[in-house]
Amino acid sequence: MKVHEYQARALLAEAGVPVPKSLVATTVDEAVSAFHDIGGKCVVKAQVFAGGRGKAGFVKLCDTADQVREAATFMLSNRMVSPQTGAEGIEVKKLLIADAVDIESEYYVAVVMDRAKRTPVVMVSREGGVEIEVVAKEKPDAIIKRWLHPHLGMIDFQCAQLIASLGFTEKEQKKAATKVLRGLVNVFKNYDCALAEINPLVRTTDGQILAIDAKMNFDDNAIFRHKRLQEMFDPAEENAMELRAKEHNLSYIPLDGNIGCLVNGAGLAMATMDLIKLHGGEPANFLDVGGSVTAEEATEAFRIVLSDSKVKGVLVNIFGGIAKCDTIAEALITAAKEIGFNIPVVVRLEGTNVDRARELLKEAAIPQLITADDLTDAAKKVCAKVA
Repeated sequence: MKVHEYQARALLAEAGVPVPKSLVATTVDEAVSAFHDIGGKCVVKAQVFAGGRGKAGFVKLCDTADQVREAATFMLSNRMVSPQTGAEGIEVKKLLIADAVDIESEYYVAVVMDRAKRTPVVMVSREGGVEIEVVAKEKPDAIIKRWLHPHLGMIDFQCAQLIASLGFTEKEQKKAATKVLRGLVNVFKNYDCALAEINPLVRTTDGQILAIDAKMNFDDNAIFRHKRLQEMFDPAEENAMELRAKEHNLSYIPLDGNIGCLVNGAGLAMATMDLIKLHGGEPANFLDVGGSVTAEEATEAFRIVLSDSKVKGVLVNIFGGIAKCDTIAEALITAAKEIGFNIPVVVRLEGTNVDRARELLKEAAIPQLITADDLTDAAKKVCAKVA
């Protein structure tokens, strides 16, 4: 789960991290009112789950109410297009109006889960204000890392080392930077984050240390423990079909191709998509029905796949274990009757009750349902049908 920048700022502020004053607006008039409440030069920032806002023109520094009105009008009436949004862009529904600060230096500070070492790692860099992926590629030595102890967290000497690597030497700045690092680590730990990032952390011309942008991702499996995060969830920023799938215990990820993939298991999904690409096709999605899918959930899975207008063919690849092959076959037949298949659906089934499943499909005699002998045969057939 992701949250907006203004929500991440609020979590940081509660943890003792200094952030500039800011207000949220959903209309142009609210943005202008926020400017007057802040009382001076401000920055208007689109609140969307995508990077590249500045280059796309959706972060504006404003000195007057008229400039705020112009910026807010533009952002709320145009879709933001950046490398992370695709050509279709995304709609902006909320704006952050924040007190502008005079920046002397920018830094990068983050806590992220290191899955290889199975512990969180704190990363800092003097190369703040830019994409950290670029820094990691071009200047890997510019990123300093310290791995947290699983029980003790960030030990004092680690915190001191990280602050020194950022170049803070004055007593008050070291004290403020310590507050930032400790606060960020506490947010990461207390809210089950997958990522907690401040980019940039800045030193102002008058010596203040402030977090002026923040990004946070949370472990979906832990959201039930955090009522605060549940209240922050913004369904308007999520893919509608992903949310629909989640309601039925399904996992759905949209892709750019035209072949729908309905599978049970992430590993099988990856193999299925690899074979589709090997034989000249492009996956349109990744829909994992899981190992214990019911007939109702499987039927909903077909509805979701077929509701994607990009899908010109579907490959069903099920290895029956707990999820029995005949359950999938029954769901296929039900979906064909209730929804109607107007595109080819290639089916490869193996495992528990596969013989019964094949009998059901044969008896149904649905022209659009095409059976395959194995996964390679299935991939070839579906790619040929949509070519």
